[in-house]
Amino acid sequence: MYIHLKIIGSLLTSLALLHLGFPKYFNWNNDLKSLSLINRQMMKTHTFFIALTIILMGLLCLLVTQDLTQTQLGKKLTFALGIFWLIRLYFQIFVYSPKLWKGKTFETYIHLLFTLFWIYMCVVFFYCTFTY
Repeated sequence: MYIHLKIIGSLLTSLALLHLGFPKYFNWNNDLKSLSLINRQMMKTHTFFIALTIILMGLLCLLVTQDLTQTQLGKKLTFALGIFWLIRLYFQIFVYSPKLWKGKTFETYIHLLFTLFWIYMCVVFFYCTFTY
C-alpha cells in the first residue's frame, strides 16, 4: 500500500502545481472582469488555498507514508482524506454539468481520468484506514 500512497502523493503534488496555470488556461483575465472585486479576489484566493491543501495532502502521502498506515492518527487522517475525496467524487459525477464534457473529446477524457483518480484515492485511503 505504501507504493499507492506514494503514487497518490506524486499525483496530488502535480495536480496542485497545475493550478498555477488555471488563470491563463481558463482565461480568467477576461472571464472574471464582469465579477465584482470581492468575487474576483475570492476566486483567485480560493484557488490558491485549494492548491495549497492539495499539495499538503500530496506531501503528507509522500513524507509520512508509514505513519498514515500504522498509527491511530494516520488511520484517522486516511479516513478523513477518503471522505474528502469521496465528496469530491460525488461532485464530479452529480454536481458538474455533463454539458461541460459530453460530446467534447478532450473534456470527456479529463472527466473520466479525474473520476478514476478520485475513485482510486478513495479506495486507497479507505483501505489504509481499515487494514494493517
